[in-house]
Amino acid sequence: MRTATGRALLALSVALVTGNAAANAAVDGTVTNGTTGKLQAGATVTLFQPTQQGPQFIDSVKTDAAGKFTMTKEVPADSPPGPLLLQAVYDGVQYNKMLPPGTPTTGVDIPVYAASKQQPADAKISQHVMLIEPNGGTMGVAESYIFSNAGKTTWNNPETGTLQFTLPAAAGGKVEINVIAPGGLPIRRAADPAGKPNTFKLDFAIKPGETEVRMEWSMPFTSPGVFDDAIVAKGAPSLKLLAPVGVTLKGEGVTALGKEPTTGATIYDVPGAKFSLSVEGTGTLKTPSTGESDEDNGSPKVSENMPQLYGLTLATGNPIAPFLAVKWIVISILGMLAIGFALLYRKGNPNERDRG
Repeated sequence: MRTATGRALLALSVALVTGNAAANAAVDGTVTNGTTGKLQAGATVTLFQPTQQGPQFIDSVKTDAAGKFTMTKEVPADSPPGPLLLQAVYDGVQYNKMLPPGTPTTGVDIPVYAASKQQPADAKISQHVMLIEPNGGTMGVAESYIFSNAGKTTWNNPETGTLQFTLPAAAGGKVEINVIAPGGLPIRRAADPAGKPNTFKLDFAIKPGETEVRMEWSMPFTSPGVFDDAIVAKGAPSLKLLAPVGVTLKGEGVTALGKEPTTGATIYDVPGAKFSLSVEGTGTLKTPSTGESDEDNGSPKVSENMPQLYGLTLATGNPIAPFLAVKWIVISILGMLAIGFALLYRKGNPNERDRG
């Protein structure tokens, strides 16, 4: 799991099992524009208390001419223990900051950034990984895009979306999307039609740092069979496709890069914007610790019933459990391994060396 996400999950888990020392405190601080390096006037700052019933509104103010804000309303004394959530909205984009119990509530700084509809040169898709699990007449697909924004401008274009993707017609347009912003927690997002058949767009701001888009969908599938798909995201690197033990892939230009030692899954490099794969066998991702995939062993899944507020979601039950699905941890690890395998493959392939 990425370091920033891990820290955020740890902070929230601590918040949920300890008392909220700052529950009744007022909150004050500043909003800093990371693009200009100056304090930001006129940003809207809202204070919530996340609960199992959804985020509870406490207070909302605007920063003054000096970029400062003060919340005078306190969290009700009879509120359950837990963290506080500060949300700053600037230039049409929201920025969240969680305050775990015991965190100072004075002098809090919330970074924001200028937003652009045009994709900044520093905001790129650095990794695209897909896991397929054909089993029992259905093929489940977990797909991950990682955006790396090394600049100081947020990319936000609700009209075209910051990510466009396709789904096979057999998927029926049904897809579950969760996005993890830099240092944040999974946020549920819906896919919108992008104007072409089976093509969709995602409206989500790509902030400076690393943003991961996680998609899950399924379609009827009988092995052996053919899996056709297309990549329409601009600037996406070649797809790294993961097949669990028992599943083999063949296709034009498709290369097996190696196996991940923990799960035995095979990593394939799938070049080109469109691909047609011959898929044979069945299997699900398994780990030695469980002997089963997260599909079958009863591990927690993202709740379908999440209270929402400006896109922020918290599970109705245990807020931590849905975010620790083994599948996504393994996909993240395999994604990093896939890059290493690809580099090793090119280094050992004379044709690739000649091309360079």
